[in-house]
Amino acid sequence: MHSAVFLIEFGAIILGLGLLGRVAGRLKFSPIPLYLLAGLAFGEGGLLPLPASEEFVAIGAEIGVILLLLMLGLEYTASDLVSNLKTQYPAGLVDFTLNALPGAAAALLMGWGPVAAVVLAGVTWISSSGVIAKVMGDLGRLGNRETPVILSILVLEDLAMAVYLPIITALLAGVSLAAGSATLAIALGVAGAVLFVAVRYGRLISRFVSSDDPEKLLLVVLGLTLLVAGIAQQLQVSAAVGAFLVGIALSGEVAEGTHTLLSPLRDLFAAVFFVFFGLHTDPASIPPVLLPALALAFVTALTKVATGCWAAKRAGVGVKGRWRAGGTLVARGEFSIVIAGLAVTAGIEPEMGPLATAYVLILVVIGPLTARYTEPVAAWISKRRSSDGPRPDTAPPPAKAPGAVPDQDPAGRA
Repeated sequence: MHSAVFLIEFGAIILGLGLLGRVAGRLKFSPIPLYLLAGLAFGEGGLLPLPASEEFVAIGAEIGVILLLLMLGLEYTASDLVSNLKTQYPAGLVDFTLNALPGAAAALLMGWGPVAAVVLAGVTWISSSGVIAKVMGDLGRLGNRETPVILSILVLEDLAMAVYLPIITALLAGVSLAAGSATLAIALGVAGAVLFVAVRYGRLISRFVSSDDPEKLLLVVLGLTLLVAGIAQQLQVSAAVGAFLVGIALSGEVAEGTHTLLSPLRDLFAAVFFVFFGLHTDPASIPPVLLPALALAFVTALTKVATGCWAAKRAGVGVKGRWRAGGTLVARGEFSIVIAGLAVTAGIEPEMGPLATAYVLILVVIGPLTARYTEPVAAWISKRRSSDGPRPDTAPPPAKAPGAVPDQDPAGRA
């Protein structure tokens, strides 16, 4: 009987997600806000709670995060990653400064304390790699000059999670400074070791994984990814970061074949992930934090635009490309929810989950719009400013130097 209820509930969830995805596709919009709203509707305090499928949805949500980062890692080679780290790290520092500080300041202003400030700083800092990659593909910008700048910032953010997540895990657990330092050292050592193996032995790993049979390739890559992610998490490193580094290690035909095979699975479990977060948020808890979420979203949307413009200018990208880069980085998503979820699980601040949900919901809706319209809006504002000045046809003629010959028309008349 229990299994029948589970199948009914989970089947209804998947069917509902598919219908929501169709609606989003017709509206040319990201389906993530609709997934979050679906979770809110059928979770705690919602219209119809779904307790039978809760445990499976939780596991599926964790797999969704792992697959999102694996697929992102497949977009890069190890040499690209190292090159990006060497040339774009100043952009990463600017990104952290401009976007983490507003979150930390907001938490302190609301009286949540230093630990919550560190957590909310991460929520406002990290852009959504999944949403941004989808938006750039939909807008046909993957070949634009600003795209490598955007991807470099996303990679730096994802790698920074290898340092950040162990820190907040230790803070949330309330461990001592010595234990926290040991945890961070282990996390950095594991991340460094996996990165070294990915750079040095990526071809051997790709050769080991490679198979002409799609079934065998799928099983080996998925099994390897889950294994590495689990070991990384056991050693206090983010499972998602472990999956990302596995994607970095794979290259060539293996990466292409893996991307084709795992894309449907990623879409399925990623949708389950966003639903899972909504399921664990009471809709009644969002209205009290809506105004702070709107204010924080407004400020950090501006800081992300500034980050993208600065990084693109530093890379020699033109003015239009700078605005496009800034607008594209606005969306927040999966990592922001993961970070807030850690705080909610640890019981640090009950309003953290609702605030993060409202914040992500706002920016995941606004993000595709800023990506599309920031550059034309900036051009329109610039045009309006120039039109407010003196018009060329009404400006006084320049003064002539003494003894100068009068201007002549093409016929030679003065």
